[in-house]
Amino acid sequence: MRCRRPVAGQSGGRLWLVAPALLWLPASAFAAPEAPSHAVSTPPVAAARFDERPADAALIAELRGGGFVLFLVNAPTERGPNVASQAFDVNDCSTQRVVSPEGRRIATQLGEAMRLARIPIEDMRVGPLCQARETAALAFPGQVFAVDPKLLHTPYLTEADKLPIIANTRLLLSLPVLPGGNRMLIAQAPNLMDVIGYFPREATLVIFRPKGGKDGFDYIASIMPASWPALSRALSPASPR
Repeated sequence: MRCRRPVAGQSGGRLWLVAPALLWLPASAFAAPEAPSHAVSTPPVAAARFDERPADAALIAELRGGGFVLFLVNAPTERGPNVASQAFDVNDCSTQRVVSPEGRRIATQLGEAMRLARIPIEDMRVGPLCQARETAALAFPGQVFAVDPKLLHTPYLTEADKLPIIANTRLLLSLPVLPGGNRMLIAQAPNLMDVIGYFPREATLVIFRPKGGKDGFDYIASIMPASWPALSRALSPASPR
């Protein structure tokens, strides 16, 4: 696999920021972060069926007050090469599956719906693949975000290389978030599958309540792309919460 000096990417006339340290790291370079004490060294066994819960307008009102972690799965992508390809380069979008025209529309509309719902985002961490970075740029134009190499797509990694990514995902879902803002993570569905046995569809927003320390986090609900119009209609612009 090739590694190149990171550059700023562009999508639809918009720029996203690529962290200076962004590169394909060997397993030995992935030092696991200080994770909550509940973190384990191997992924949990996935349940036969995950209990996916739809969000309602009352939860959206709660999100306005901040304190949650939001995990947004990348927007739908075009068919193309994947990270198993020998030509894969994390800094070269031509070697990866990128967001499709339909995915661009969905990401843009999702971001608009979140702004209309007045959901504040204070801290945004984005996986290194182009589909994650482009989703962020389309949904949240002008929002500064950090590219986190340890939110990498995991299916084609060895079990050893997955461990620090799983630990990092657990940590980001668990760390407390101050009131008034929410933490946003944008990555791929397998990242959540490895942690909680849940494979959400593309462009799904998954909501967690961080509990901090050894208590970790709670899964609260999910919002599918098609659910936003109904949620928007249910929300009163004059809602005081």
